[in-house]
Amino acid sequence: MTLDGAPGLEVDPLLDDPATRIVVCCGAGGVGKTTTAAALGVRAAERGRKVVVLTIDPARRLAQSMGIDQLDNTPRRVDGIEGGGELHAMMLDMKRTFDEIVEAHADPSRASAILGNPFYQSLSAGFAGTQEYMAMEKLGQLRARDEWDLIVVDTPPSRSALDFLDAPKRLGSFLDGKFIKLLMAPAKVGGRAGMKFLNVGMSMMTGTLGKLLGGQLLRDVQTFVAAMDTMFGGFRTRADATYRLLQAPGTAFLVVAAPERDALREAAYFVERLAAERMPLAGLVLNRVHGSGADRLSAERALAAAENLEEGRIVDQGAGKTGVRGPEALSPEPEASETTPARSGTAAAPDAATAPGGAVATAPSPAVADLTAGLLRLHAERMQVLAREQRTRDRFTALHPEVAVTEVAALPGDVHDLTGLRAIGDRLATGGAA
Repeated sequence: MTLDGAPGLEVDPLLDDPATRIVVCCGAGGVGKTTTAAALGVRAAERGRKVVVLTIDPARRLAQSMGIDQLDNTPRRVDGIEGGGELHAMMLDMKRTFDEIVEAHADPSRASAILGNPFYQSLSAGFAGTQEYMAMEKLGQLRARDEWDLIVVDTPPSRSALDFLDAPKRLGSFLDGKFIKLLMAPAKVGGRAGMKFLNVGMSMMTGTLGKLLGGQLLRDVQTFVAAMDTMFGGFRTRADATYRLLQAPGTAFLVVAAPERDALREAAYFVERLAAERMPLAGLVLNRVHGSGADRLSAERALAAAENLEEGRIVDQGAGKTGVRGPEALSPEPEASETTPARSGTAAAPDAATAPGGAVATAPSPAVADLTAGLLRLHAERMQVLAREQRTRDRFTALHPEVAVTEVAALPGDVHDLTGLRAIGDRLATGGAA
């Protein structure tokens, strides 16, 4: 589907291309990234690829929709996939991923010291940026294994979508920064010289930090830093390697947004940032778009018809239905939708019935009139929503006419199984209702 002013995003060719190895779904929180990532994984697998979906969503909706009791840090195969491919799913365990890094890059005794350090336990469980950094670590691990044709990443539910790009560098800079190196200095000097250096050269700094952080916390930090000394350079190296992986031609970013002003403003900012970072943007997924099968009836005409019904001003305009019995007497002619409902709609009012002698009773009962007016007002509200969403889309496409867009029609309920994910995948591929 092609929106006015924007090319259409072709999802199936993207998923089918063997050169596409990583798809990253990103965007603001609450716009449907997890569902989109899962639907892409199902569709790619059922089109013949071996896929793993990495989610960072704590709500565990992905596991439920795929029929898995629980997701963890190990990819688990999803049953029920049709076609020649495979689908595996996993949910990032932030602390376990950090532990795996320590165990892989430190000897057993040092790894034990690090894992038991109180400061490390706090850092690995909830330090700002740790989740995003570990998501990138896990992505790098999955890609290095070369076990899957395609990796689909559901980015963390950050306050800002930009945290996904910024946090790995921030954490890498922190762990490899001047503050950490300063804390490592006594351990690097060693022995009495180290103690002398600490007492003379760092007494003022450690005294100040001890007051700010607490003496025990400072000692925990210094012990942690000393144990991690050989690993700090690796954090920066891996962060840089992951950045290069995200910039590679085999990676495709999909920005997911709802047709709302704030979500599309965030999406526009993200599009610009991806361009600045030279990261390959495949397009925008506009999620939960509303539609109507009766969009020829405008909000204004629906409201006018509702007011006429409520005020009892509708009158029969002719005997076109006189003598007609059965369902035809209850339905308007096809041309009725082209006329003003306020004037011609009652000739086909839902409660119209054939009166004795063949005449048609066209005046609705008060109950039916109230119900019909209420439905007309609901339709008017829906048309106003559609108009607002269209204005918001037009604003985005005017700013970024080069960005390919696909729409996903809103579903009546939540997605909770593979059938629902397939329906989303169909909508992603067709740009609307499947």
